[in-house]
Amino acid sequence: MTAHARFPVLPYIFACLLAVLALAGLWYGLGKPVTLPDAATPTHKLQCASYTPFDKDQSPFDTPFALRPERMDADLALLATRFHCIRTYSMTGLEGIPALAQKHGLKLLLGAWVNANPVDTRKEVDALIKAANEYPDVVEGVIVGNEALLRKEVTGAQLAKLIGEVKAKVSQPVTYADVWEFWLKHPEVAPAVDFLTIHLLPYWEDNPTGIDAALEHVGEIRRVFGNKFAPKDILIGETGWPSEGRQRETALPSRVNEAKFIRGFVAMAEQNGWRYNLIEAFDQPWKRESEGAVGGYWGLFDADRQEKGVLAGPVSNLPLWPQWLAVGGVIFLLTLLLAGRPASSRAALALPLLAALGAGCIGLWGELARVTSRYVGEWAWAALLVGLNLIVLAYAALALAQRQGWRARLFAWLEARASWWLLAAGFAAAVMMTALVFDPRYRSFPSAALLLPALVYLCRPVAAPRREIAVLTLFVAAGIVPQLVQETLSNVQAIGWAAVGTLMVAALWRSLRVTAAAPVPAVAAQAH
Repeated sequence: MTAHARFPVLPYIFACLLAVLALAGLWYGLGKPVTLPDAATPTHKLQCASYTPFDKDQSPFDTPFALRPERMDADLALLATRFHCIRTYSMTGLEGIPALAQKHGLKLLLGAWVNANPVDTRKEVDALIKAANEYPDVVEGVIVGNEALLRKEVTGAQLAKLIGEVKAKVSQPVTYADVWEFWLKHPEVAPAVDFLTIHLLPYWEDNPTGIDAALEHVGEIRRVFGNKFAPKDILIGETGWPSEGRQRETALPSRVNEAKFIRGFVAMAEQNGWRYNLIEAFDQPWKRESEGAVGGYWGLFDADRQEKGVLAGPVSNLPLWPQWLAVGGVIFLLTLLLAGRPASSRAALALPLLAALGAGCIGLWGELARVTSRYVGEWAWAALLVGLNLIVLAYAALALAQRQGWRARLFAWLEARASWWLLAAGFAAAVMMTALVFDPRYRSFPSAALLLPALVYLCRPVAAPRREIAVLTLFVAAGIVPQLVQETLSNVQAIGWAAVGTLMVAALWRSLRVTAAAPVPAVAAQAH
């Protein structure tokens, strides 16, 4: 293209407007507020919420283990504005909780952590009994163990004996808490308790239930237990919905879905006169270590103790959408400035759309990385993929531009190394596909991270080391169907990842054909 090539102004302006509208529509569509009936108001407190007193930089596995009294004091002051009581899970480090609850006018469902270590269990139970007897006006129920049967750390008989011991030493009603199925698997436990505490978490069940059917499922299980174990009362000891994380079959985490579930459940429970405890008061980032991203986002408030819109008021799936729109706008403008004049009328239409696609993909991947990354390695991986997308975006943008001077030199440098970026994208796709086939439960779908490279190399195949490309093609292709079978066709996120994987396979395959038809560029050959 010569320096005097005519600049197609009108197609370019039209495409820019279309791209900007698409980019704005993407982020607003994800973040627009949704209005739902309130569950909690200044004059209507809810029953109970699970409380663990960790700041966002803390974990129960910290050494040394040190909770912050000022944090617990502030937390209970906040929770007292929305709830009548809180549920705790352990006595270790929480010896001061009853006094703080009394200070703020809260009742307690006080829990002792029961595990396979009899010494640790004894310390927990002794502390539970002591607190229950010292604060009979605050502790309205004691919970001897949480999901210990699920974890297979005790037997039903051992648990029943421990419950009997506690009942003999406290005046409050005594219970045990576990997933509802384990009450049915261990019928010897029910006679030992004063009331049953069952966990109903539709997202986590072996057959996950989507948000549209979740409340019906919870209601049905509660009715079955109420009939089966009458006249003993039933406490729904945990129920809730995650606001972030990967989809499981039809169960999709989001803030709007969390608000729908919580507000709908509260209305149903209060209509039926059910006792309940919501999980949980605050997001717990430390849970992402063992449960993936979704584990850290069950809170009614975020880890900074800020409203998530779950209990009342408008709720947004992406409160940060204006910030991500601003980031996308910067990437969009910088891409156009980098490219300069489009090379043709066709390029004038394609360039702004490419810039918007790149900005959208990088923003979506950035948001996913923000909520899922747990340690330095995952942050580094996310950053490397952002860098790869920026390089591929620059390469594709310059390919559509009139190139002179420094633009021509930069494009030549990028094109000489184009096989490197393809190998990097193929390697990332192979690693992520393999992980989602063999270890999928706690992994999110990284579709946004690889959509741009897949499309760019599909449209612009390059010669690359044949053996490496063939291996990567095989790995990505081999995982598409198995991950879909595992996730089922009900999982929209899995379908999206399968689509990106298919595009990547097609891009790698096209590059294989180019490699067969032409010699590998010198730089790529040296890399090989």
